[in-house]
Amino acid sequence: MNMLEPMTQTRALEAGAAHARRPGGTPTEPDNLPDLLLIERARAGDERAIEALVRRYSRRLFRVARSILPDSERAEAAVLEAYLAAFGDLNRYEPTGKFAAWLTRLTFNQSRALRATSPRAPAALAQPEAAAAQSAEHQALERQIGALPEVFRTVFVLRVVEGISGIETAASLALHETTVRTRLYRAHRRLGPDAAQRVRLATGIFELTGARLESLVSRVLGALPHGSMLTISASPP
Repeated sequence: MNMLEPMTQTRALEAGAAHARRPGGTPTEPDNLPDLLLIERARAGDERAIEALVRRYSRRLFRVARSILPDSERAEAAVLEAYLAAFGDLNRYEPTGKFAAWLTRLTFNQSRALRATSPRAPAALAQPEAAAAQSAEHQALERQIGALPEVFRTVFVLRVVEGISGIETAASLALHETTVRTRLYRAHRRLGPDAAQRVRLATGIFELTGARLESLVSRVLGALPHGSMLTISASPP
């Protein structure tokens, strides 16, 4: 079931190409290009396109990984593996769905696989990246979220912390949208009526630091082969 925008690849690429040049005909920076145009460049081995996509989505992917894994190191490792799986074989991506949702699902699966091969972790996942720089309220919120059952926690992180829609959350986790609503409701019940508002006001929950982002960019680009090795098609993931 495709719950995401049904724009065809051709139309999306045409739309992207229209924005890919400034009025004088000079190409824009990759950071300003739409996903499908960046993916088209990535399949030709354009490292700047790959880097732009990594920078665009790493915060979300890291938060998803941290909703499953107990520490930032393993979360970064899961995101790295998700990127390598994605850019190593773009044939698995279906262009009619959101690239962000596809990457999120890869990260979710990689995180669960990594957790299964790791020693059992404490129930509460909150291990703030820089506790000394965070308020007691911030740390308390991370501990509360970390203590949620995983099935509620990941939905809460995507819907409330990252702020994406219920439809995209459902696509990212391979769930029905009704299931997302139910899990979010139960997460709210466990956290208390004002938790969502406090989370929205407390910026930086399960945040990806600048140093970790640069590490991810470097590790992804360093691990991928060079040249025209990436492909994209309409085949299912």
